[in-house]
Amino acid sequence: MNNSNSPNQAELPSTKRLLKSTLLAAVGAGVILVTIVMPAEYGIDPTGIGKVLGLQKMGEIKVSLAEEAAADRLEDLQVAPETSEVEEVTITPEVVVEEPVLEAVAEPVVTTLSHEMKVTLAPNEGTEIKLKMNKGQKANYSWVTDAGRANFDIHADSVELKIDYHSYAKGSKQSDEGVVTAEFDGYHGWFWRNRTDKTMTITLQTNGQYLDIVHLK
Repeated sequence: MNNSNSPNQAELPSTKRLLKSTLLAAVGAGVILVTIVMPAEYGIDPTGIGKVLGLQKMGEIKVSLAEEAAADRLEDLQVAPETSEVEEVTITPEVVVEEPVLEAVAEPVVTTLSHEMKVTLAPNEGTEIKLKMNKGQKANYSWVTDAGRANFDIHADSVELKIDYHSYAKGSKQSDEGVVTAEFDGYHGWFWRNRTDKTMTITLQTNGQYLDIVHLK
């Protein structure tokens, strides 16, 4: 028995029509790729249409953000150095007690600490020193190298507040000084990397309102 629902052979599209439709679809996809997808995703605009539509700028921003994220991940992988020599000199904390007010209510005790720490870095080696501080506390600092410039990053983090990284400043110098003001409870300090071809020693001096100082290898 013949199937009455089967299409007539004449109604089926010919091979030529199928090839033509496939070719048109491929050309259309290529046009969309060149004029829209490449400018919007990769900032590549061979036709200039992406620039007119504002898609090229969007693609350039995406590419820039991806490069910055990759650089941050690479820096995180390089943070932990293999070796580091540390010489720590701890000075006895100074305690300053304010005079009581007329109502006989004593002011809180303000504790200041002072430290001098030295770290020796081989070429391409990095290390980190941080101060444990409460929000609003301030600490004076100064550091210097004995062999050229070092890359540095002043930043903070807090496990309790779930803050992995908060940047204060970064750059490349042979010495630096200033004041660190804690924007939240946590650890605030410095990361250095020796980008020279010689071993260098960095001497850090700190003084101010902080609870502790730690060296992270």
